[in-house]
Amino acid sequence: MFRRHPYLSAATFSYLALVAWLTLSPQAPDQSDGPLWQFAVFLDQFSATEWLTFNDLEFVANIGLFVPVGLFFVLLVGKRQWWLALALAVLLTAGIEWVQQFIPSRVSDVRDIVSNSVGSSIGVVITLIVAAARARARRSDRN
Repeated sequence: MFRRHPYLSAATFSYLALVAWLTLSPQAPDQSDGPLWQFAVFLDQFSATEWLTFNDLEFVANIGLFVPVGLFFVLLVGKRQWWLALALAVLLTAGIEWVQQFIPSRVSDVRDIVSNSVGSSIGVVITLIVAAARARARRSDRN
């Protein structure tokens, strides 16, 4: 799998390294200076978005962070084994949350497993839709 797709493998491992850095590196106890917190403060200035909380933004950010994970995993294992890609992504996020419980400045949260799994699922579905559309276009080009 990795030998057949060396560039895809390199991109996948690079992205997983970024995910590991974002999710497993120590955090300062006060996150009020972080970019997500600053964005929440910015949105709070507007009446149309004042209902959004930091927890809501974090949930959505976690979804976005894991969309590429689902995409990369499907591309690596193949579209016929999409279920394996999704299972690997869920195991990855569960593993991250398990490790976080041993990092003093991190908090392990079931909501993160849910949001990360939703993001991975979206990545898997997008990849399958694009693959199906490309296959359909190739078939119509032959006819």
